Amino acid sequence: MPPDPILEVKGLRVELSTRSGTVPVLDDLSFSIDAGETLAFVGESGCGKSMTALAVMGLVPHPIGRIASGSIRLAGEDLTRVPEKRMRAVRGNDVSMIFQEPMTALNPVYTAGEQIAESLRRHQDMGRRAAWEHAIEMLAAVGIPDPRGRASAYPHQMSGGQRQRVMIAMALACRPKVLIADEPTTALDVTVQAQIFELLKDLRRETGTALILITHDMGVVAEMAERMIVMYAGRKVEDGMVTDVIAEPKHPYTRGLISCVPHLAEVLTEERPDLTEVPGVVPPLTQFGRDMCLFSSRCPLADDKCWEERPPERRFGAGHVAACWHAEEVS
Repeated sequence: MPPDPILEVKGLRVELSTRSGTVPVLDDLSFSIDAGETLAFVGESGCGKSMTALAVMGLVPHPIGRIASGSIRLAGEDLTRVPEKRMRAVRGNDVSMIFQEPMTALNPVYTAGEQIAESLRRHQDMGRRAAWEHAIEMLAAVGIPDPRGRASAYPHQMSGGQRQRVMIAMALACRPKVLIADEPTTALDVTVQAQIFELLKDLRRETGTALILITHDMGVVAEMAERMIVMYAGRKVEDGMVTDVIAEPKHPYTRGLISCVPHLAEVLTEERPDLTEVPGVVPPLTQFGRDMCLFSSRCPLADDKCWEERPPERRFGAGHVAACWHAEEVS
């Protein structure tokens, strides 16, 4: 009998209050992840990827946002039902997050070592000296040269790659069960990006931490993840093993994202393809939650049924699901 997933989300609905009324920014989202696994969330900006991370972390903006329904179970404990005091104990300890922009996520008036040590003192009951020494060890583990010297440096005294590594050290200091990486290489050059991703792979193998990778880059997904979820307008439109989804996408949005990446687009055709783009843009929040396929306005396969009914999730082999009325025509 397989072990229970370390994180299991079922029927998650997150609502935001807008001038036009309440809208679901996440609509009936379900997924799970096992220990040591990497699950990627992919999609354009505004599709609900980062809101998924904030919901898991218990950071949905209040009072304009709320978890309306569903459950988020971390090692069996439903985080949607725990008080904030308990959530503060979980956040940064059992589940951690690497935010998009380290220059704004790091506190500019504290050194890198102090910021890592604070988490250890708070969650691991370490004394100041022990926490400081462990912070230096974490800086060394993430590949920062002269970790003892860099521990006394402030964020503005570090390069973008070093700041991102500090964020990773902070997130991993307490050996979390789940690590969420939200666009972890934003604004970094290609060489540093590759180093960060290799670092995440190594640390995942060594610690057994489950990794949720949030990105809009399908190439990164192909390199980093075993499974992937494609998000569109707050809904999950496709879910499966990365190899299956890339080789045979079942949703036109997924195929469009793959076709934008040269070395992935070649998988879909025997000849070197012309790169394409997904026409149009993600619908505004006021359109989220409508009883239809929200991709209809951008889809070449859309017909009357797509405009009138929300497509159910359909299975295509082991673990591969997609929500599309024309899934057989996509491949």
